[in-house]
Amino acid sequence: MSERPYDPGLQPERTVLAWQRTSLSLGAGALVYSRVIAPAVGDWAWVFALFGLAVSLTIGIWARRRYAYTHRTLTGGGSQLADGLMPAVVAATVSVAGIAALVVFLVAL
Repeated sequence: MSERPYDPGLQPERTVLAWQRTSLSLGAGALVYSRVIAPAVGDWAWVFALFGLAVSLTIGIWARRRYAYTHRTLTGGGSQLADGLMPAVVAATVSVAGIAALVVFLVAL
């Protein structure tokens, strides 16, 4: 992999940093969420925490791989960039987590 960035504005580098921040935010949110719902679900809170941390780690790794692919493609003169699968998976995961939080809240009432 070439050390010289493809874009003088460093757009791919900024994008991977944004995905890393998203990954960290999801991990921290999962920990806070599991702490908040612990009284309602009891010992199952650690399952929510572990799932959230696993998703966070997966997104972080996926973002680095996606950046490496984009960098290789741009510096190698290719034209096939990464698809929109990662944003779609993150959106679906957050939506499912939100629905699960709503269900836990309604059941705890």
